[in-house]
Amino acid sequence: MTLLRQIQVGIANGKPTPQDCKEAEISIQTYYRWRKECGGVKLDQAKRLKELEDNAKPKRVVAELSLEKQVLKDIAEGSF
Repeated sequence: MTLLRQIQVGIANGKPTPQDCKEAEISIQTYYRWRKECGGVKLDQAKRLKELEDNAKPKRVVAELSLEKQVLKDIAEGSF
């Protein structure tokens, strides 16, 4: 996030995008992907989004395990 902001400042000051990306040691494609994903997002919003994504992983695992448990239970009861 900070790196993206630094590149944007350099571009605003007249530096060419490829030069800024090279100095930041990232590809131009990476810069444009980052800009597309979080260019208009403020730092606190990005942190909140990351937190929500991290919380979704355990919920997804629990849902998958619950589904597997139910399938195994149905098979054991012979109601499949």
